[in-house]
Amino acid sequence: MMHPRARRPFFGDLRFLIGLALVAVSIAGVWLLVSSSRQTTPVLQATRTVLPGESLTSADFQVVEVGLAALTETYLAPQDLDPGSIATRTLPQGELVPQSAIGDEDAARTTTVVVSSISIPEGLGAGSVVELWHAPPVDDGRSFDAPRVLVGDAIVGSIAEAEGMLSQTRTDVEVVIDRADVGDVLAAITGGSIISIIPAGAGS
Repeated sequence: MMHPRARRPFFGDLRFLIGLALVAVSIAGVWLLVSSSRQTTPVLQATRTVLPGESLTSADFQVVEVGLAALTETYLAPQDLDPGSIATRTLPQGELVPQSAIGDEDAARTTTVVVSSISIPEGLGAGSVVELWHAPPVDDGRSFDAPRVLVGDAIVGSIAEAEGMLSQTRTDVEVVIDRADVGDVLAAITGGSIISIIPAGAGS
């Protein structure tokens, strides 16, 4: 007498189907990860140190292909560099350019001035954050008052040796400052103050 074949439990079949589904999801996830890692987007990268307030052109950047995935819109694409754009903060050489670091020329809050300083620490260069200190002359015209902070957050644009009789003791430094500080800086220069430049925070 033949016995009927026992049927597999329903729950056994269900576990088998769930296992297949998990394997399929895992394979799909790996495929999507590999696929997204292969997708690159052209963005701009600074080829030099760009200072706040500087006008920007395509000559300041190079186009690089990077895999940014969801962060693509965070960085500046070549077609997004509009005429009249300026840097709103320092862009070190080699940095990918974020959208937030680019602004409109009409909204610029900074400008550059040249000061002659008797004190330039070693290691300063374009992009260095510095403080401007000045010692104003006193009434007798033969001495100077105690040094005080003139601008607390200037940025070095360029450094060049001064020309003329004072070239042995002074160095011309172009600095980026807030427009609100221009009046005080020019007053210190024309008033005969001794101006010193130090790394930011060193005089605190």
